[in-house]
Amino acid sequence: MEINSLASTMKHHHDYNRRWKSSKSNKTSKTSIFLAFFSCFAWLYVAGRLWQDAENRMLLTNILNKNSNQVPKVLTVDDKLMVLGCKDLSRRIVEVEMDLTLAKSQGYLKKKNNKQQNDRKLLAVVGVFTGFGSRLRRNTFRGSWMPKGDALRKLEEKGVVIRFVIGRSSNRGDSLDRIIDEENRMTKDFLILDNHEEAQEELPRKTKIFFSTAVENWDAEFYVKVDDSISLDLDGLIAYLESRRGQNGVYIGCMKSGEVVNEVGKPWYEPEWWKFGDSKSYFRHAAGQLFVLSHNLAQYININSVSLKTYSYDDTSVGSWMMGLEAKYIDDDRFCCSISTQDKMCSLA
Repeated sequence: MEINSLASTMKHHHDYNRRWKSSKSNKTSKTSIFLAFFSCFAWLYVAGRLWQDAENRMLLTNILNKNSNQVPKVLTVDDKLMVLGCKDLSRRIVEVEMDLTLAKSQGYLKKKNNKQQNDRKLLAVVGVFTGFGSRLRRNTFRGSWMPKGDALRKLEEKGVVIRFVIGRSSNRGDSLDRIIDEENRMTKDFLILDNHEEAQEELPRKTKIFFSTAVENWDAEFYVKVDDSISLDLDGLIAYLESRRGQNGVYIGCMKSGEVVNEVGKPWYEPEWWKFGDSKSYFRHAAGQLFVLSHNLAQYININSVSLKTYSYDDTSVGSWMMGLEAKYIDDDRFCCSISTQDKMCSLA
């Protein structure tokens, strides 16, 4: 009985071992198949990448072979401008700037349509500054040192133009403007500044517009500013300017300086006194009653009129414009109207 039980137990154990080995064999077989499949896939992936890298290396090799004879180049500013399509434009801008500089140095003029048609340059354009209430004084000048009518025209033929200089009324077209227009129709001796409003405080701006307008209308050796508070020795002035014909860059007058007045309410008060330094002294400049500018200096005012700073008075304003130029200052006592000197050009009227 016990022997049969033992035999049965041993048989059962043998069957169990056989089934376990069979199950283990099946699991090992599945794992092997999976590993084989994964290895195959990995080999295909690596082979593909190697083939792609080889193709890229071949393309790079071809490109390097084509450019092997070209020397590497550092891009300059000109190269970059060429790439941007700006090099030609930059060259043209430089050429235009050079042409403009040359034109300015040679007396470039904005307008030529109103100038004299002959080739001979005038000797001088004389501007006598006047106002709306100065008709009696103008008539006195016309009967004394200033020619009128045909004599004025003959003087122009000899190369000297004289005009009374005046702006327009603040109320355009009013009786003040109409009176001046009517007087000009009879005498034909005005230079009317249509773009200027006549006022005593606007005298520096009037002076700037006068030189600009005179240069645009007449091609002359010299441009003369005269106050209507003086009498002029016209023959003496003409002879003096004739002796200096051909001189460029000259600034002629009764040169002076003086204290800058910084107290409001005092005569000759200068609102921008602080710009003249701690000493509060004006730079050297020609007195405003009578002074002369050569053609190129007047032309400089014309070209740069928009940016030229004006001060409270016309003489200091013009002096400030001349400060930055290669102007030759000619200080002549004969242009000092308030002092007594021999052969003086002017005297107080």
